[in-house]
Amino acid sequence: MESNPAPAQPDDKDWTWVLDRPCPECGAAVGDLTILEVAELNRRCAQGWVEVLAGPEGAVRARPAADVWSPLEYGCHVRDVFGLFAERLQLMLTEDDPMFANWDPNVTAEAERYDLQDPVAVSADLERAAEVIADRFASLTPEQLKRPGRRSDGATFSVESFARYEIHDPLHHLWDVTGASVGEWTQ
Repeated sequence: MESNPAPAQPDDKDWTWVLDRPCPECGAAVGDLTILEVAELNRRCAQGWVEVLAGPEGAVRARPAADVWSPLEYGCHVRDVFGLFAERLQLMLTEDDPMFANWDPNVTAEAERYDLQDPVAVSADLERAAEVIADRFASLTPEQLKRPGRRSDGATFSVESFARYEIHDPLHHLWDVTGASVGEWTQ
C-alpha cells in the first residue's frame, strides 16, 4: 500500500481580506462581484479545472514540492469546497446566523486520499458541484443575500459576501496549478 505523501503546508491565513482588496498572488478581485457574476465565475472556473484534470496523468498527480499539493489534490479540494459552501449556504438560508463547523482541508486530503483519486471522476464531480453552487447562487433573492452566517474564528458573512469569499478559493487554486492570472476574470 502506498504511503500518504507529506501533508501540504497548513494555511492559517484569514483569507477574508479578499473581500476588501484584490489578491496580490492570483489577481482575483472579488469584493464587488454581483451574485450572478459569482455564479458564472463558478461555472467558468470549473471548466478551467476540467482542462487541468484532463492533462497527462503524471503531470496531474505530480507535486511540485513534497509539501505542495498536486493539481489532482487541488482539484479534489476545490470539488470539496464547492460542496462545503453549498452546505453552508443551505444553513445560512434555513437557520438564523449559523456557526459553521471547523474544516481542516489537510485532514480531509489525507483521510480521503486525494492523491489516489481518479482524475476523470474528480473532474466530473467537481463540475457537478460547481454547477450546484452556481445554480443556488443564481437563484437567490435580494432578501436572501442579507442572511448571516459565521465561522468559529469570528468571521461573519452575509450570503452575498460569503459568495464572493467562496469564489476566490477555486480561482486562487487554479492559479496555483496553472500560474495563469485570473485577475481579468473578476475585473
